[in-house]
Amino acid sequence: KRIWRTTFAVFRQIEPIIVLEQLGSTLFDTALQMVVRDRTANITEPGHSSEESQQTAITNFYMTYNLIIKLTPIIPALVLASLSDRGWRKAPIVVPLSGYLLSRLGLLLVVIFGLPLKLMFAAAVVFGLSGGFSAYWPGIMTLASLGSTAADRSKLRFSVIVLELVYGVTGVVGSLVSGHLFLLYSSSLGNGTVLLSVSTLLNLLCLIFAVALLQVSALPSSYLTDPEESYHLLTHASRYTRLAGCFTGINMVNVVLLFAAAFLYDFAVGGAIEVLGSFVLKSPLSWTATQVGYGNAAGCGIFVTSFLGVIMFRKCVGDETMILIGMLSFAVGIYVMSFVTTTSLFYVARLLNLFALIPMPTIRALVSQQVPASRCGIALTCLQMTLKVAGIVYIPAFTKIYQNSLTWFPGLVFMISSPLMRSYLFIILKTKRYFSLGVRLKQIKQKVDVEISSQVESCKLDIEALPFVSLLITITGIHLNWSPTFIFLPLLELRTSEYQCRGFQLIIL
Repeated sequence: KRIWRTTFAVFRQIEPIIVLEQLGSTLFDTALQMVVRDRTANITEPGHSSEESQQTAITNFYMTYNLIIKLTPIIPALVLASLSDRGWRKAPIVVPLSGYLLSRLGLLLVVIFGLPLKLMFAAAVVFGLSGGFSAYWPGIMTLASLGSTAADRSKLRFSVIVLELVYGVTGVVGSLVSGHLFLLYSSSLGNGTVLLSVSTLLNLLCLIFAVALLQVSALPSSYLTDPEESYHLLTHASRYTRLAGCFTGINMVNVVLLFAAAFLYDFAVGGAIEVLGSFVLKSPLSWTATQVGYGNAAGCGIFVTSFLGVIMFRKCVGDETMILIGMLSFAVGIYVMSFVTTTSLFYVARLLNLFALIPMPTIRALVSQQVPASRCGIALTCLQMTLKVAGIVYIPAFTKIYQNSLTWFPGLVFMISSPLMRSYLFIILKTKRYFSLGVRLKQIKQKVDVEISSQVESCKLDIEALPFVSLLITITGIHLNWSPTFIFLPLLELRTSEYQCRGFQLIIL
């Protein structure tokens, strides 16, 4: 009986949903990649070799398919995020999972009945209209970030990385077996039917778990009654460091910097990964289904190594430094990928990417700390929409670059991705310098508090005649990077032996 209760409690958590969905997705990704390869094997274009024509057809298919997936979820994801912030926490999870199930079923029907491959574009539209990953993953992150106190939310970054670890480990397992499952077939149905049947079944189970078993924690009352509980700064800052935007509950400057960093990171990474699947299918690699599964497993394994990297680095460096480590890891690995001609060298390049996924979950966690808990869902969804905008740009751009350089240097797209990280590095360094301002201001505030307290205690103030006192203090000899800089610190609470004064507002010029 106790074992049954424990098992039931585990199934009500978010982790089983992540496991089932990721298993189904990794199986589907391998199946789609191999089905597209098989369906384009006999395509020829005048003036081009058979392999060039096939590569062009594969990349054109994925360009259209991925653009549909990037564009169509924008409005549905925002609507689902709004419903989530109004209390419908399951909506951004259940609805996208329905789209996952229908798209997997669509590819299964294409394989079984020999339908045209272009029908997958319709499946992509259905998937996008359900919200897709743009709604699903922010919904997962929202459930992970809610149901806790402000003190617990300070550990949110680690919780998010744990979910990314579960996501990655599951992806490794699913990818390793996907290639072998693809080769299992019946004489009447052909390759991929067993693989896609398992994928569809896993997504069906995932949807059932989300609808019937998933437990949603209630939003703590402290988030509704105390606005301070909803405000957090980055690792080295404190709740006493505010900008003017913070009075509305959102630190807009921090959020904008984080969104810009996420945009540039996704542009560089997504552009390279966009053509990687086609790159491994051409000579000299010419991978089989099993090798494709192993290659996808290597990519998913980066989730695991990035998690271990966070464990190692989180106690000795700050968030911004960890992001920089992840950026450098990707830049070096993808540069080596430019010159890959053998499978072994491919895995060397992927090994150099071992910390490449540290930035994005860290940025997601930091964004969630910059907004009130009641707006967490819409903030994470807006971040995902920012990544969609990046995808709309890099998908056609990198696809055309790859097609035009296919005959003389197919690794050009990877070489372009590496220097793109320089812009990302600039944004992060700016972000780090800005956040370090919070540390300086905290030190300033502590010194000023001591001086103000000693001055106030020596004064006799008439509270009825002067309920609010405004102190204007000019501090010289301190460089704050920006000039003029206005920092509004929280209202001071100063006490004397005769009365209590509230309403002191310290303005540092």
